Amino acid sequence: MTSPYRLRATILVCTLSPSPQESSSDKIARDIGSQLEKYRVECRYHRLVDYDIKPGVEADMGNDDDWPRIRQDILDSEILIVSTPTWLGHMSSVAQRALERLDAEISIEDDKGRPGMFDKVASVAVVGNEDGAHKISADLFQALNDVGFSLPAQAVTYWNDEAMGSRDYKDLEDIPEVVTNTTATLARNAFHLATLLKKSSYPA
Repeated sequence: MTSPYRLRATILVCTLSPSPQESSSDKIARDIGSQLEKYRVECRYHRLVDYDIKPGVEADMGNDDDWPRIRQDILDSEILIVSTPTWLGHMSSVAQRALERLDAEISIEDDKGRPGMFDKVASVAVVGNEDGAHKISADLFQALNDVGFSLPAQAVTYWNDEAMGSRDYKDLEDIPEVVTNTTATLARNAFHLATLLKKSSYPA
């Protein structure tokens, strides 16, 4: 599968672990990126905890806020991936802050008079050693769709250890085939939908 368009993806890694610490959220994000690169999608990664992202719901909160540079990458991309760990059954606080900052996009119009994130595709990755992946993806899906992103079919890949387990995704010697296949499906469907929206955008 190829596209006549040059597609880009911005991948937000919402781990609580700063670089250069290993991170399961980073690993699954890069697994998605590797699949997207098979379709010649250029991937840009941002481990958000490494930035000074101010709290708030504006596109630029001033005072050396790092969000505007990340936001510009999102604006320049056709695909957004949000990868988060599971903490206490919820997405990370870092992922929640990213959603709060994206809230500003609902009222910022593009040159066609539409919310600026129209024609962009979003997908999600969740990792953890407890249950919560379905709830987290549901929360992310609703928020991202409210902002204006489109969701492809099966727009989430995830891995959870057994209840009370202690393994992390980053420590697995072999990724389960079902997870690998789901990650590949996510990338393929995100690429497909982004290509379609590039060809025929939503009406103003």
